[in-house]
Amino acid sequence: MKLIRDLSATGGYACSLHALLPFVIFPIVVESSITHVRDIPRFGLGTWLSDREKVTHAVQYALDSGYDHIDAALIYRNEDQTGKGIRASSVSRENIWVTSKLWNEHHRPNEVTAAIKKSISDLGVEYLDLYLIHWPVAFVPGEGTKLDEKTTIFDTWRAMENLVRANLTRYIGISNFAKKDVEDIMDMCLICPYAHEFETHPYLQQQDFIDFHKEIGVKVIAYSPLANTNPTYDSGIQPIMEDPFWKDIAHKKNATVAQALLAWGMQRNTIVIPKTVHEKYIEENLGAFRVSFTDDEMKAISTTDKKARMNNPGKGWGVKLFADLDDPTKLDDDRNGEL
Repeated sequence: MKLIRDLSATGGYACSLHALLPFVIFPIVVESSITHVRDIPRFGLGTWLSDREKVTHAVQYALDSGYDHIDAALIYRNEDQTGKGIRASSVSRENIWVTSKLWNEHHRPNEVTAAIKKSISDLGVEYLDLYLIHWPVAFVPGEGTKLDEKTTIFDTWRAMENLVRANLTRYIGISNFAKKDVEDIMDMCLICPYAHEFETHPYLQQQDFIDFHKEIGVKVIAYSPLANTNPTYDSGIQPIMEDPFWKDIAHKKNATVAQALLAWGMQRNTIVIPKTVHEKYIEENLGAFRVSFTDDEMKAISTTDKKARMNNPGKGWGVKLFADLDDPTKLDDDRNGEL
């Protein structure tokens, strides 16, 4: 059995005394039954917006092609089909990293366990490798996007910690948090975040935020690593696949633009999870592993940052997300909460 404290998940972030004392007095013993063989793979398949009719084959094909990391979420509404792909592949469960996420309407502590069990059941697995709070925003259950003003991220995090103790997930983490949110969680956690999944790509590099996570020992999972390639994004910015800078650098590397973008993401020590349901791109994206950049090339890429966020639902929710980061939510009424 393994004794888990925040150090096991973060590499040593200093917790406040009030968080440390309860652990010292009441040790937490967990992970007695889950077998795991490795850390999170640095390359995975995203499933956000993947067609329910196509995601099963995409997941199976990816796993049989060498992928070993699947990123899912309850709100994607395709976890059952994703699970069929996992089971249909030739790869055994213990050799696949599976991530899912807690949706906003399940933040109340009495909702959290049922939510993860739903994802586990739909995915057809016995446990998750990583379970994330999808957004630092709580909705009132059953009332759409009505904000739950009584449930805090601290309430939800305590319930998340219990999921590790119950062996429902190996690790827990966060997604789409502002820096202050991260700091607040790190100050109170007993089992601390293993990873933080958020949007980052050459048009939204957030290098200082990436470096901050390295300092506190929290891994970064980069969603939308291909920037505004996603057809749902209406950024008003030239598609990165057509950007002359990236077309030129990809040509020099004898690579596709997507391969170059994913290679850059991995070289800066983020975990990339490109989404596709097409066999051609599932295979082609793996070519990112043969691409690398010199220090001068990395510096040149750093100058192309547009600080442009593609995914920001905060205005629709009435919440100022990413308040201390690049391109935060812009609200008509500044009296709304900041997260």
